[in-house]
Amino acid sequence: MLIEGLYTIEDFKKDDAGVEAVIQINKNHDVFKGHFPGNPVMPGVCMVQIIKELTEKATDKNLFLAVASNIKFMAIINPEKNDTLKLSITIKEAENNEIKIKNTTSFDDTMALKLSTTFKIID
Repeated sequence: MLIEGLYTIEDFKKDDAGVEAVIQINKNHDVFKGHFPGNPVMPGVCMVQIIKELTEKATDKNLFLAVASNIKFMAIINPEKNDTLKLSITIKEAENNEIKIKNTTSFDDTMALKLSTTFKIID
């Protein structure tokens, strides 16, 4: 985990299509002291890292972000109000040692993030 202690995996289900995961965000993590004081917001780069780490767990491969073709932040993730996130990740292994994924991240009934990206396998 690159950002130690930022989140814990509460549920992780993997099948042939991908992953369904539930994570709990640590609202007391130091990252929220600077992003932003008094109004914490989950940094987008941290969400991309979490998605990468969950994809690595599902594929048992080390990955490097190669292309982020589509990232849409649709709602602010405030860990004091919404500390439980559901992530759905569709995973397809492609040519050239690549993995293509599509992700949706939500809390309650709110879609917070949609992401399509390509990871390079670095193992």
